[in-house]
Amino acid sequence: MARPLVPSSQKALLLELKGLQEEPVDGFRVTLVDEGYLYNWEVAIFGPPNTYYEGGYFKARLKFPIDYPYSPPAFRFLTKMWHPNIYETGDVCISILHPPVDDPQSGELPSERWNPTQNQVLGTKVDAEPDGVKVPTTLAEYCVKTKAPAPDEGSDLFYDDYYEDGEVEDEADSCFGDDEDDSGVEES
Repeated sequence: MARPLVPSSQKALLLELKGLQEEPVDGFRVTLVDEGYLYNWEVAIFGPPNTYYEGGYFKARLKFPIDYPYSPPAFRFLTKMWHPNIYETGDVCISILHPPVDDPQSGELPSERWNPTQNQVLGTKVDAEPDGVKVPTTLAEYCVKTKAPAPDEGSDLFYDDYYEDGEVEDEADSCFGDDEDDSGVEES
């Protein structure tokens, strides 16, 4: 007896859900609405610190089509909220969730619309491991921290033209220390 074919979307969603459970994204919680159905997710977004949404708990539904990832999911907030990209119904309207069809009336470029390769970043993590690279996931990890190079004592590039024999110019003679009014308006 032949086994029933499993849509590739189920395999993709199972992998994505498993990845989110193993490595959760800060500020989000993702669960299935019904444990036996991979196409309907409940998403909770925690309001990020130092924003108007700080301390908030915003619930939403993410519904995937059977032909996912070739068609985009639908995202709807269940929590009443205001945002320019959220309709009163809770539906989210952003280009990346629009189907990849040519629509000259929308004003959107095709590159701004849904593309099935948008989750390819997750696959690149596998390439980093053999290279011994830890991919930064936070802003602190991402930002390169460098130290200013110490001036070369043998070099006259920076200071020798301004200071001779260790003498420091008088503060009154420097451009930062003069108290003259250079506004062009004379006092009366």
